[in-house]
Amino acid sequence: MAKILLVEDNEMNLDMLKRRLSRKGYELLIAVDGAEGVELSRSHQPDIILMDMSLPVMDGWQATREIRNYPKTKHIPVIALTAHAMAGDREKCMAAGCDDYDTKPIEFPRLLEKIESLLKKATNP
Repeated sequence: MAKILLVEDNEMNLDMLKRRLSRKGYELLIAVDGAEGVELSRSHQPDIILMDMSLPVMDGWQATREIRNYPKTKHIPVIALTAHAMAGDREKCMAAGCDDYDTKPIEFPRLLEKIESLLKKATNP
């Protein structure tokens, strides 16, 4: 099954996503700040990244830009996870290099559909 890098600093969101994605058979890598997320993306080459946008050390916008600017990780799909749901926030996430966007609180079935769609697209371009 696919390897997901989950970059999330909120303990409740992290726990919920970790449990539910593991039950679906995904292998998980966990980072609690943007800098750690960038490092794990480079060292482990996940199949997809779930990126919280409001993170300590380095925010999700900068972390996504760093992932996109690195040759070995620029192809990895990134889904922004954010409580920012105002007009223009989706566009801001996409401009930073995200492939999709999902709002918090997370609706797991909707997020799972986005994950599966991007993974399918990545394996069947």
